[in-house]
Amino acid sequence: MADVLCSEQFGSGAARGCHAAPDGSLQWEAWGRSWWGFSGAFTAKPGGRDGGGGVAPGTASPPLSRLLAVFLPQGFPDSVSPDYLPYQLWDSVQAFASSLSGSLATHAVLLGIGVGDAKASVSAATATWLVKDSTGMLGRIIFAWCMGSKMDCNAKQWRLFADILNDIAMFLEIMAPILPFCFTITVCISNLAKCLVGVAGGATRAALTMHQARRNNMADVSAKDGSQETLVNLAGLLVSLLMLPLVSDSPSLSLGCFFFLTALHIYANYRAVRALVIETLNEQRLWLVLRHFLQRGEVLGPTSANRMEPLWTGFWSSVSLSLGVPLHCVTSSVSELQHLVEGHQEPYLLHWDQSRNQVQVVLSPMAGPEAVLRAAIHGLVLGALRGDGPLPEELEELRNQLRAGPEKESWVVVRETHQVLDKLFPKFLKGLQDVGWSTEKHQLEVDEWRATWLLCPEKKVL
Repeated sequence: MADVLCSEQFGSGAARGCHAAPDGSLQWEAWGRSWWGFSGAFTAKPGGRDGGGGVAPGTASPPLSRLLAVFLPQGFPDSVSPDYLPYQLWDSVQAFASSLSGSLATHAVLLGIGVGDAKASVSAATATWLVKDSTGMLGRIIFAWCMGSKMDCNAKQWRLFADILNDIAMFLEIMAPILPFCFTITVCISNLAKCLVGVAGGATRAALTMHQARRNNMADVSAKDGSQETLVNLAGLLVSLLMLPLVSDSPSLSLGCFFFLTALHIYANYRAVRALVIETLNEQRLWLVLRHFLQRGEVLGPTSANRMEPLWTGFWSSVSLSLGVPLHCVTSSVSELQHLVEGHQEPYLLHWDQSRNQVQVVLSPMAGPEAVLRAAIHGLVLGALRGDGPLPEELEELRNQLRAGPEKESWVVVRETHQVLDKLFPKFLKGLQDVGWSTEKHQLEVDEWRATWLLCPEKKVL
């Protein structure tokens, strides 16, 4: 066999070689049948667009390959995260179920406002529709203002919340015609819920797109996700055209179909969100990894921690941790400020209320992601002192002192845990990086307050 002069490959596919033909042209090997669907060598003529003038790989691909290229990001699977495919498959199932449920709900709303009823008033229907839409618009603005900054931190939980709220909204729409005396109020509440769904769903979709895009290809991933959703909605529309005439005359059958589709929708959403493996740390994932490290001396990887992360109760933690609080909220005297500053050179000050197990952290303008991560770990360690379970020797001794009483001053405990973290944090941080966690950024909820303090002898920049 002649020596291979050169080779080429498309994305992560198998490479093919090129040999010199007797007439001096380039003779390329065949693409594998598993992807391109044909076999046999072909001869490339000089002067072609691909350098050989012959058949380009894309022109020989089967229809399925070309169809996949329409709906998958360029460079798939290397250009996206490993959890992209399972998430998108389950997301497509939930979108299909939601599309069918939505057609049942829309049918019910149109009946309620009088479509098909000769006695119905056009002006009354228009007024109902305007009130419904305006209520939703106001709710969208207020909800985005109140909760927008929290959705990056708990994208999976908010994604699940949005889809469950969407099911509740559609249930209200289906029930609205059955309750004509409060039809307007019901559809207004339903549309308000749907607008909240739009905010939460859109925000979390953007956060998940950032996670999935691995080649600075957020636009491509987002566009292809839109194409997939459009295809699924089109399929749902076609099925709805067949389904509605069968169930529209039977409210019980319509309601039964809705409950079945809702169950499928929630299950598919749960499986989609559970398939995600996010490599950045939010408070819940950080607590799971830290607790495992304190108890066993090992650092959990992203796959294990994401599998253990609570989805239904992911908005709350055992300890109340607030990052980026104003300095005036944690100290009111020079002596208190001195206590917070003594014993460390970290770019944060930490106040611990033992009675309420509440930790408040004041951040310096110089506090980078690593310092914020240490501050969060510090707060969670203090919370662990009030809990059960094994701890490293230094922390176990400190916990025994706290339980034996009399109660130590909080600032004394904070200072002693600073010394413990000086030893534990570098080891924990290296363990995070070794198992695949991204420590250059985080998804911890941090407020915008920053402070400087003159009593600190040295400030540490991270």
